[in-house]
Amino acid sequence: MSEFFLNLGTGLRWLGIGALPLLLLPLLTLALPNSLARPADWLRKKLDAISSATLGISMTLAIFMVAVQLLVIIGRYMFDWSASWANDLIIYSFAGMFLLAAGSALKHDAHVRVDILREGMSAKARAGIDLAGLYLFLFPICMLIIWSSISPSFIRSWANFEGARESDGLPITYIFKTLVPLFGVLLSVQGLSAALRSALILRGHSDTPDTPAPAAEAAHGN
Repeated sequence: MSEFFLNLGTGLRWLGIGALPLLLLPLLTLALPNSLARPADWLRKKLDAISSATLGISMTLAIFMVAVQLLVIIGRYMFDWSASWANDLIIYSFAGMFLLAAGSALKHDAHVRVDILREGMSAKARAGIDLAGLYLFLFPICMLIIWSSISPSFIRSWANFEGARESDGLPITYIFKTLVPLFGVLLSVQGLSAALRSALILRGHSDTPDTPAPAAEAAHGN
């Protein structure tokens, strides 16, 4: 079993390396806009759909976390009851809520920015800054997260189906650890979508240059 997961981990790493050429598609769209604009826009929408789906899972985890936390509080202060598995549920839900929603946050431009001049720029200037930032910062960091998280300790965790240290904890620590490389993958997926959007804007092939955050949409509607 250990050898199987070792080979699987190696295969996943090489699969990630094999997927790297996809990151060149936005640059190819810049070079060949007439040929690649339509497939690039199609792929962008499909990648956005993945982020929307994971956002739904994240929202479900948030509601579930609040419900379990309420259960723990009532059990502790009214019935003098506590359980490690309930605490694990809260921790796992909290981690999953943030890690799975990171891609959707990037989609809605909800991550913290330090570029104070960006808002006053044109759509094409913002797209150029975003495209440069994605290739210089986001993609390298995501690749580092994915590569380093699929480590020998991670593979051993799956090989042994690692559980909690406490006897009454949840026996799914190996699944919990999987959230880290999954976070890197989801952020890379949405980063590719953002890069495609920026490339399309720079070439004048996008009718929706920016995807506004929900709060901005509400303000615009009012």
